Amino acid sequence: MTMVTAAEATGSIRPRRILIIVENLPVPFDRRVWAEAQSLRTAGYEVSVICPRGPFAERSFEVIDGIEIHRHPLPIQAKGKLAYFAEYSSALMWEFIYSLKVFMGPGFDAIHACNPPDLIFLIGAFYKYLFGKKFVFDHHDLNPELFEAKFGHRGLIWKVLVLLERMTFKVADISIATNLSYARVAVQRGKMTSDRVFVVRSGPNLARVRELAPDTTWRNGRSHLVAYVGVIGQQEGIDLLLEAIRHITTTRQRTDVQFVVMGAGPSLDMLKKASDQMRLSEFVTFTGRVDDTTLFEVLSTADVCVNPDRPNTMNDMSTMNKIMEYMALGKPIVQFDLAEGRVSAGLASLYARITDTADFGDRVLELIDDPVRCREMGMYGRKRVRDELSWEHEEPKLIAAYEALFN
Repeated sequence: MTMVTAAEATGSIRPRRILIIVENLPVPFDRRVWAEAQSLRTAGYEVSVICPRGPFAERSFEVIDGIEIHRHPLPIQAKGKLAYFAEYSSALMWEFIYSLKVFMGPGFDAIHACNPPDLIFLIGAFYKYLFGKKFVFDHHDLNPELFEAKFGHRGLIWKVLVLLERMTFKVADISIATNLSYARVAVQRGKMTSDRVFVVRSGPNLARVRELAPDTTWRNGRSHLVAYVGVIGQQEGIDLLLEAIRHITTTRQRTDVQFVVMGAGPSLDMLKKASDQMRLSEFVTFTGRVDDTTLFEVLSTADVCVNPDRPNTMNDMSTMNKIMEYMALGKPIVQFDLAEGRVSAGLASLYARITDTADFGDRVLELIDDPVRCREMGMYGRKRVRDELSWEHEEPKLIAAYEALFN
């Protein structure tokens, strides 16, 4: 398709300017946000990003591919309710300070806010109601459901999160949903009209995802490799994966499978200790956050990839980036039977019974022991991503949303 530039679409001399604010991960390591920023830049928009600093992204300012990135300090990484309040309050303060810097410098016509948390609407409302700027809500996480998943109950804080989510939708000129489940939330809970809600899935950027030569050192001398990549938090279910690994190594007495867990997060140190206590250290390699070369090297070496996301409402309704990347590299997958996981992966995955870690482990072995089936599932997944789910297919939807925003 022929892409209309931001200046052409509006008839203006200068291109539209977009300020993206994300608190969850540094850019460019937040893969969805970086894909969005690059697509907007390619379409002729000028793009600035405000995000936290982190490993491999410690410079306070840099320009990558013509996109200005402003990184603010993030003094703590929250693990409890009060810590989350402190983290998000600090992040909001820095985001507002940096937004003033961008406003007084290159300026912007719209703020593109990526949750969590559902607090960035406060910045959006400031610029919208005082200066007439547009506000776009990019809905990455269901924060009320995320709270319930983390802490196991609802209560007053849950009600406050529902209110903050509703206020975010109220301020938003348009909402971008990562799947149809999120789009329904925007309409039903957020009271947005359906013409202001745009579904833009988190498809992998095939220009970035690349298959590398396998490096057998990751197998740690074993015959097979199983890989995971993602945030290491409570709701990601790495503790369930460890139980599945114990089932494989102890109950099934299989010592020919190595596991590599890539990613960082608030539960990483605790899970490393749990692995030691379960006597799984020789079978599990925790890498922490890795660069793209290491990431794709490990995934290219893996026989099977896993997504042990803990079954709950949040995960049931969410589309996981890791699933798409596994499929793009032609890897068969094992995950629990969650609604959006099945929508994304289809026949590229086996589905374990909900929270049944023994069944999860057996599903992994089922694939390990059937390389022909692994290849067939991998080929199906790769084709599905390239034909339907890659970022190439989602990029026009993002640009259409922005055309609707400004027109």
